[in-house]
Amino acid sequence: MTFTPTDYNPYDFANRRHIGPSPAEMAEMLEAVGVPSLDALIDETVPKAIRQAKLLSWAPLAEHELLARMQEVAAKNRVMTSLIGQGYYGTVTPPAIQRNILENPAWYTAYTPYQPEIAQGRLEALLNFQTMVCDLTGLDVANASLLDEATAAAEAMAMAERVAKSKAKAFFVDRFCHPQTIAVIRTRALPLGIEVIEDAVEKLEPEKVFGAIFQYPGSYGHVIDYSDRIAALHAKGAIAVVATDLLALCLLKEPGAMGADIAIGSSQRFGVPMGYGGPHAAFMAVKDVHKRQMPGRIVGVSVDAQGGKAYRLALQTREQHIRREKATSNVCTAQALLAVMASMYAVFHGPKGLRAIAERVHFLTQRLARALKAAGAKVSPKAFFDTITVEVGVGQAGILAAARAEGLNFRRIGHDRIGISLDETTDERVLVKVLRAFGILGLPPHRASLGFPEEMLRTTDYLTHPVFQMNRAESEMMRYMRRLSDRDLALDRAMIPLGSCTMKLNAAAEMMPITWPEFSSLHPFVPADQAAGYAEAISDLTAKLCEITGYDAFSMQPNSGAQGEYAGLLTILAYHRARGDADRKICLIPTSAHGTNPASAQMAGMEVVVVKSAPNGDVDLDDFRDKAAAAGARLAACMITYPSTHGVFEETVTEVCRITHDHGGQVYIDGANMNALVGLVKPGEIGGDVSHLNLHKTFAIPHGGGGPGMGPIGVKAHLAPHLPGHPETAGVEGPVSAAPYGSASILLISWAYCLMMGGSGLTQATRVAILNANYIASRLTGQYPILFMGNKGRVAHECILDTRPFAEAGVTVDDIAKRLIDNGFHAPTMSWPVAGTLMVEPTESETKAEIDRFITSLLAIREEIRAVEKGEIAAEDSPLRHAPHTVAALVGEWDRKYSREAGCFPPGAFRVDKYWPPVGRVDNVYGDRNLICTCPPVESYAEAAE
Repeated sequence: MTFTPTDYNPYDFANRRHIGPSPAEMAEMLEAVGVPSLDALIDETVPKAIRQAKLLSWAPLAEHELLARMQEVAAKNRVMTSLIGQGYYGTVTPPAIQRNILENPAWYTAYTPYQPEIAQGRLEALLNFQTMVCDLTGLDVANASLLDEATAAAEAMAMAERVAKSKAKAFFVDRFCHPQTIAVIRTRALPLGIEVIEDAVEKLEPEKVFGAIFQYPGSYGHVIDYSDRIAALHAKGAIAVVATDLLALCLLKEPGAMGADIAIGSSQRFGVPMGYGGPHAAFMAVKDVHKRQMPGRIVGVSVDAQGGKAYRLALQTREQHIRREKATSNVCTAQALLAVMASMYAVFHGPKGLRAIAERVHFLTQRLARALKAAGAKVSPKAFFDTITVEVGVGQAGILAAARAEGLNFRRIGHDRIGISLDETTDERVLVKVLRAFGILGLPPHRASLGFPEEMLRTTDYLTHPVFQMNRAESEMMRYMRRLSDRDLALDRAMIPLGSCTMKLNAAAEMMPITWPEFSSLHPFVPADQAAGYAEAISDLTAKLCEITGYDAFSMQPNSGAQGEYAGLLTILAYHRARGDADRKICLIPTSAHGTNPASAQMAGMEVVVVKSAPNGDVDLDDFRDKAAAAGARLAACMITYPSTHGVFEETVTEVCRITHDHGGQVYIDGANMNALVGLVKPGEIGGDVSHLNLHKTFAIPHGGGGPGMGPIGVKAHLAPHLPGHPETAGVEGPVSAAPYGSASILLISWAYCLMMGGSGLTQATRVAILNANYIASRLTGQYPILFMGNKGRVAHECILDTRPFAEAGVTVDDIAKRLIDNGFHAPTMSWPVAGTLMVEPTESETKAEIDRFITSLLAIREEIRAVEKGEIAAEDSPLRHAPHTVAALVGEWDRKYSREAGCFPPGAFRVDKYWPPVGRVDNVYGDRNLICTCPPVESYAEAAE
């Protein structure tokens, strides 16, 4: 007998680990779809005229090879003790939080909690975050996080203009604000026509501004009571914003006690590593009167169908992209995973622990200041928390070099000063090194004396809710985090078939390096030679993304998809200004576009002109042509999504691009659906001038329960000079994010994904994503209307199920979505882009078995709908209306017109490993009428139990 070696390669990451269906399963699926091969399906789906000619070039790495490569690159970063401050600080991530939150797929693979019944765990954690922020800032309502401190400040400025009684058109910026914050504020203000006045607080003229922002403590260390300044602003109808530090507020008088209207900042130093700039959860808190104008998501408390307590996203119109061109912000992505980490840090330490950490940092800073002053150094300010500035004159370069020799980074300020910020990781050994860098030997004794006036000491309690008073034993913390994650449905449990959200595998090997100290411990403003590993990773990722997209350059700065849209439009406007076309402000956007598109255009100061959709869902070419002609020399851009948000490869895309270019406009191709293009179509070759890429979709960064995300933008060569700049790295244009490379640490995930998949693996992933979607469409045809298809009856990587006909029988899209929870599935995207429909995207990572289970569930739901249609059971009596079913419903009184088994164990649901939602259907209206956005008092838990 002749021996035949196996051709199976267990180290083929793309085809054996990332892509779900096996070759044999693909053959079965292709038969169901009715095509002889995957090539044939792609030919029927993707127009040949736009297909790329060259294959993606690079070879893949196995997982162990990838980790070895990552270790080589990590070793090129030099980890030093960075005392640069400026909004970024060393912190100690409790190992229990690192392992049970950051490294736990139950937390990092979850989606935004739009379906609250399956998100009660992370909603509670985010409510804890809001409570923590409200308590520490002394304000009434906080959101569930924003992108970073600088963009939160820009959002606060825009909000201040909306709510201020003053009609002034200027905004005052304290010169003690962090430089990157000032720069991002200026970027945001320019297209909105807001004048930014940057000066010393003593120069503030309240009658000339609609608002002002103060840094507290200041970037150079100053601790100032702004009560009088805030009162003066209020007297003139202006709004006061305080950019603050949560750890400092454990010791210092809170902004609310000063009368602040809005407080913003970063929660990074609450256990979240610096990561060369992110991701970190920013926060915003406001007075109650302004809550309905606050951007971002808010978690609120409501009740479920049985009257029990349930959490949900409150005031959901705050998801500004729903409001399209009427939006006041394009906030879409939050930083939920990092907000959860920060909230758990507060739970882990409690108020006493946080106070102790704050005191330790402050007393070490005070000790350092005493030693420097004793040696004759000129130290400022007089009142400080953790940051001091030392005047060193011509000795600046020498001291900075001496510090680096000690393994320290100080902050260079101007040509004659040095900034030093201490943090949680600072100890006496670090102080000794700091003083040696100044030529000082020895260390003064510890003295528990304050470095600021006693009247600035905080007198109010904080974190009094029982959740922050838990036993600090790790067993208690571990069980609490486990209980919360068990209430949620994430990718580690089941398929999440969300159209346009691309919930694909986030492989463990891709995630591991982000917690390595060589990557996680770098300050974003370290000297370039200390970040050579990051430079190599970002450069290679950029090269690969350029090859994938057909663009010539990338900016990695935008730290969300919506930020990418905004940055891309600003790049287009800067290009037009440079050519003397400052009047080009009109942006054509189809009705089918992502809601963030018109919101981003509004933020960029553009005039949105809406283009109709044709009956088949395509852009109405005649309407587009007419509106482009009408715009003429004022046409700045068009924004299109390709394939369309209707899940179709439109044949007319090149014509849309040609018309735009003929009128002097630029083409923005939204990269939300890039998962249907990689390896098949390059947006930069079909007419696109700029695109953002949702790395948290196509390129495997996990969604984290509603963030982090990254939205880098690719551009053609003529736009490259106009990409976002940054105060730390130069550049002509202003920045859109706080750090030069946005949330740099998670770029490593996408780089690892590209390296392990290789060019051929990425292309195969796209092909299988299209197969999985067409398999679902084929299996469900005849049971659910498929709303849009291409000319040859194919969908792209997602399909829209039209559930509107069932409304005649009283069955709503909500009923179907909630019934899927009983089957153990997250619902598809609901009522978008067409109201009353479900948009399904299975992604290439889902196995045939899981897709079949989903199809089985939808077919069983269709039979339940049919029973209602036939009059066998009323809609309000059916399992559909009572879904989802909880354990409490199962064991309680049962007077329903269907069996317990039919309600709780429908076809498709697991029997042994069934997911049980912790609450019944949540009452959204009740939650908005009775808005509670912080942890409710303990009595309410007892009331809910009764």
